[in-house]
Amino acid sequence: MISKVFKAYDVRGTYPDQLNEDLAWKIGYSTAVFLKGKLPAELANEPEYLRLVVGRDMRPSSPSLSASLISGIRAAGVGVVDIGMIDTSMIYFAVNEIKCCGGIQTTASHNPAQYNGFKISGLRAKPIGETTGLKDIQALCAGLTEHPAAEHPGTLVKADLLTAYRKHVLAFLKLKRPLHVMIDASNGMAGKFIPEIFHDQPNLKLSTINMEVTGAFVHEPNPLVDSNLRQLQEMVLSTHADIGVCFDGDADRCVFVDEQARIIRCDIVTALLAVHFLQTNPGAAIIYDLRSSRVVKEEIENAGGTPVRERVGHAFMKKTLAERHGVFGGELSGHFYFRDNFNCDSGAIAFACMLSVLSNRDEPASQVLKPLMRWHGSGEINYEVADKDGTIARLAQRYADAQIDYLDGITVQYDTWWFNVRKSNTEPLLRLNLEAATQDMMKKKLDELGKQIGTPSSH
Repeated sequence: MISKVFKAYDVRGTYPDQLNEDLAWKIGYSTAVFLKGKLPAELANEPEYLRLVVGRDMRPSSPSLSASLISGIRAAGVGVVDIGMIDTSMIYFAVNEIKCCGGIQTTASHNPAQYNGFKISGLRAKPIGETTGLKDIQALCAGLTEHPAAEHPGTLVKADLLTAYRKHVLAFLKLKRPLHVMIDASNGMAGKFIPEIFHDQPNLKLSTINMEVTGAFVHEPNPLVDSNLRQLQEMVLSTHADIGVCFDGDADRCVFVDEQARIIRCDIVTALLAVHFLQTNPGAAIIYDLRSSRVVKEEIENAGGTPVRERVGHAFMKKTLAERHGVFGGELSGHFYFRDNFNCDSGAIAFACMLSVLSNRDEPASQVLKPLMRWHGSGEINYEVADKDGTIARLAQRYADAQIDYLDGITVQYDTWWFNVRKSNTEPLLRLNLEAATQDMMKKKLDELGKQIGTPSSH
């Protein structure tokens, strides 16, 4: 059961058959042991750093799982600062605001209500994934046959960081003209935090749907699925809002729609915000995931920035943003990363930045975005493939005259079109992203590639 819930970037499974209170206790204990052991020598003797920040989302199973997690942490002799029901981005803020060795958020992000899990961060909110400690925590967890009692249990205190967090997020908001925004909180944590942070801002009118934080979802809290945006799109049109935004369950991701209710791809948002940040950070590095439209690289270069292409996944994005001293980064999944947010992602900050850009222009969102829509993309398409490596090798042979790299799967680039094919970590699937200079060429190349890869999947 333990191996089923430990994923590449977090712990996640269905409650209570895969993830229950007993396992939560063991994960808490193992994480505390691991993070305590990773403290640098100069901090190891400072008692304040021998504690973890813990938060949770609004799922029905979150209070009991979080309580068990806290018991496990304390049994390892590590203290806990419980910051209550929060959006995931707040845990990154808290870990940097409070002296501690890391933090854990109880959440299953965009998954349906029967799921839950844990997102683990280390010192200064560095992500703990498969290659940076999650495997070690899993091994410690698997070795626990009972619940060891601590000779000196860690302390437990509660803290409310809303005022400081609100100030931090609002530092990114600069509105020049009035905006009317329609918000779909997906019955997730945005329903609690977006009103608390943005409720009284001049020039900002908020209209809202699905704000009730009950642990039940009107639609699945995953804004990357187009059908989950239909309600938002209808409301944007009926209320004549300037823009709409839909957050995922733990509110660390968001997807926008323009005033005509057209979905704005997240790589287009990356391109727009890249230029915004380069205006005050000339020459800075901007990190983007390799599935992104070519327009991202073009816009960064046109604005005098340094484009840095990175593989998919928050662990890679955060690491590269820090190492390259980048100012901003964006992924196709709706995660946006900010240097001034400890190199971490935040749905609330992405929301604030997007509004700031739009309010700086007198045109509607669709017109602001129109010059960025110069490439034609397929979106991500999954194919069922038994021999994933063999298929990638055949593609490399077929397109040997192109510029090819293997940063993440295979990327094949020509002057007027390109594609990337990546392997799924968990399923017999290959994921294709393709882009071309014209819609006709994109369709033609998509047909050409599809025949070589396999059967399109419903996943």
